[in-house]
Amino acid sequence: MTDATPAPQAPAPAPVAQNPGATLGIVGLVLAIIMNIVGLIISIVALNKSKKAGFSNGPAVAGIIVGIITTLITAIVIATIVAGIIAASAGLGQIQAEMCEALGSGTWDLGGGQTVTCP
Repeated sequence: MTDATPAPQAPAPAPVAQNPGATLGIVGLVLAIIMNIVGLIISIVALNKSKKAGFSNGPAVAGIIVGIITTLITAIVIATIVAGIIAASAGLGQIQAEMCEALGSGTWDLGGGQTVTCP
């Protein structure tokens, strides 16, 4: 009879540490394109989570950059639209003043259901 001893088993590999902000960084980058401020905030949170765990997070950094740029572009577009609306309304007031100067005081029917009331 032979005494068979089981062969020693190799130790289990050490678990690989996972970046806790990796998925959140990707989500933040995608949202930074679609919903600027929300994506920017999520990207910042993802980067902070990754830094605390000792990881770098490229998608989170990209999300922060894209979020800042798209937020600035959005602010410029909104400011331009508001300025255009203000300029257009001032122009309409000027046009109405010129019409009233030509027509005189009273309510005038311009046709098509449009009326102008001049002081």
